[in-house]
Amino acid sequence: MTRLRALDERELIDYVTTQRWYGSKGREVARAGVVDHVELPGLMLVLLEIVFPEGTHEVYQLLVGETLDGLAEPAVARELVHLVRTGVSQRTAGDAAIEFYNVEGFAGLGTELVTSRPIESEQSNSSVVFDDALYLKAFRRLEPGLNPELEMLRFLTEHGFGNIPPLGGWYSYLGPPLEATLGIVQEFIPDGLDGWELALDELAEAPERFLERVRGLGAVTGSMHAVLASDPSDPNFSPETPSLESLGLLTASVDEEIEQLFLTLPVELDALAPIVGRGEEIRDRLRQLTHAGTTGRAIRNHGDLHLGQTLWTGDSWIILDFEGEPARSLAERRRKRSPLRDVAGMLRSFAYATSAVGILRGTSAPEGWEERARQEFLDGYLETVDQTIIPVGQEAFDKLLAVFELEKAVYELRYELKMRPEWLPIPVAGIVRMLEEPVAT
Repeated sequence: MTRLRALDERELIDYVTTQRWYGSKGREVARAGVVDHVELPGLMLVLLEIVFPEGTHEVYQLLVGETLDGLAEPAVARELVHLVRTGVSQRTAGDAAIEFYNVEGFAGLGTELVTSRPIESEQSNSSVVFDDALYLKAFRRLEPGLNPELEMLRFLTEHGFGNIPPLGGWYSYLGPPLEATLGIVQEFIPDGLDGWELALDELAEAPERFLERVRGLGAVTGSMHAVLASDPSDPNFSPETPSLESLGLLTASVDEEIEQLFLTLPVELDALAPIVGRGEEIRDRLRQLTHAGTTGRAIRNHGDLHLGQTLWTGDSWIILDFEGEPARSLAERRRKRSPLRDVAGMLRSFAYATSAVGILRGTSAPEGWEERARQEFLDGYLETVDQTIIPVGQEAFDKLLAVFELEKAVYELRYELKMRPEWLPIPVAGIVRMLEEPVAT
């Protein structure tokens, strides 16, 4: 097995910075160093610090076996699950501890594991599926504190929300220089269909059939928010009444994002023509939406909800990946916000599906499909959500939802400019639609 003394600094930097889960692609790296490590049967768990020239740093989890990519080795992945099963504690070289925990009664940890396969599509973490029954996710970039995915899964499980893959266990690092969640084990849903792929397939082949499922997705989302708002005794989850300044702070941050983005917008791109020179108009629309009246309550929410974070099981919906937006800090991802932020994320996902079916499936969505999907989702959502956590009255509801949709569309515009310029028409169309919609005064 590769030993710590054999890990060359340059080799470590080259390995980490070329991985899909590395969060600072394109930044110059000044140096790298091992913060702590522990040798476990068949593997070595390493906390690696990447230091940038300006003095900032990031800490990453490496799981080293015969190679630096140890998690791709079946024996390494199986050993991690075995340690979660036994619930042992391991001291590190720095005299910190790696703690392994299991959920009592979780049947998936009671069987021997035969097959394993890495999930190749994972972007910010690394995941392995065992025997199509168990799912291990290792968090790569580490921040001090409880990872929101573990926190949310534990809360939802304890409060009886059944539309998630059951949590089986987790492992954490405890000690200086940080305390952090390292990974989780969940049940794998072998027959679950990815919500994004299902939407594209059925938009191309049976668009009415997908619309029949959307109301149920709205109901599951509303039920999730109701559960997340259900425990006033837990300070990390108890609903809060937003301050008078909170909406102003929200719109101020979105306003700043719009201003900065439109200052650098490459006006020569044809796809941007519908919004070029309209930055002030968009900011004015945002200011109109600020006068939303009641804002409901702030609760913990999913934080990155879209069709790709869902599974269709044949009769219901499962919601996945409660880690939040990877680009945001852990503290931001744990912050309580309006539940309508999740709703806006899903509505924008319908807009993406409506356009992406042409790019990825070579066909067109039926006229009015997006609007019908939006309405079905909202109808289902309002049937199950706790009415005390959303704005009172249709006008206030619509205005606050529009703020979050605009925030999301601006985020999408920045992302597509950097990553997929050919997809720019999707956020552009979303922004134009919001500009054209009347705002109640």
